[in-house]
Amino acid sequence: MIEGRTDDNTEGRTDGNHEGRTDDNPSSARVTLIGKPDCHLCDDARAIVATVCGELDVAWVERSILDDPALADAYWEQIPVVLVDGAQHDFWRVDAVRLRRALT
Repeated sequence: MIEGRTDDNTEGRTDGNHEGRTDDNPSSARVTLIGKPDCHLCDDARAIVATVCGELDVAWVERSILDDPALADAYWEQIPVVLVDGAQHDFWRVDAVRLRRALT
């Protein structure tokens, strides 16, 4: 799993926008964001997931394809990928309205 980033994109620290993030217990997360560091689409997806999940008080977790060969094999052409309740929901571009609808 990768940690959140601060506004200056420094890895390893989580900023206040990731309150619903649950890196300590990923099995409790309804939403999984699969991406990798230094991916501008992943940064955009992270912002949308953090906002929507924060508004709905839904736990989410972020996983990197660089840390998991199985994720890399399955999703490397599609990142960022969003899973909701374990099923693929979106890839490349995350739609906030569609994600919100899936979580309510």
